[in-house]
Amino acid sequence: MSKTIINTDKAPAAIGTYSQAVKVGDLVFVSGQIPLNPATMEMVTESFEAQAVQVFENLKAIAEASGGSLASAAKLTILLSDMSFFPQVNEVMSRYFDEPYPARAAFAVKALPKDADIEVEAVLAL
Repeated sequence: MSKTIINTDKAPAAIGTYSQAVKVGDLVFVSGQIPLNPATMEMVTESFEAQAVQVFENLKAIAEASGGSLASAAKLTILLSDMSFFPQVNEVMSRYFDEPYPARAAFAVKALPKDADIEVEAVLAL
């Protein structure tokens, strides 16, 4: 199968050697998104909630650029700087997802790029 690279200026440009997303068949693999504002490429830092909202807005923009939406998400992986943010993740996710929810894993990690408190990657099924 061929790969199609997904790119949109409505989400942050890659800050490394990766693509925003790669489509293979009916699956879209969205790279981990941190709370970068795509217009300024600056980190959103005012609160964890603001960071999480920016991350899901970035994922939404990439999902839409791929021809899908967040409703197309089959699997999310959430990386957190601290598991104490877990309840807030659930609250913010409830603004972006309806039942049936995607499969999900959440992990606390030692550090994230640019000292973000959250990073989320997704697999979409179109």
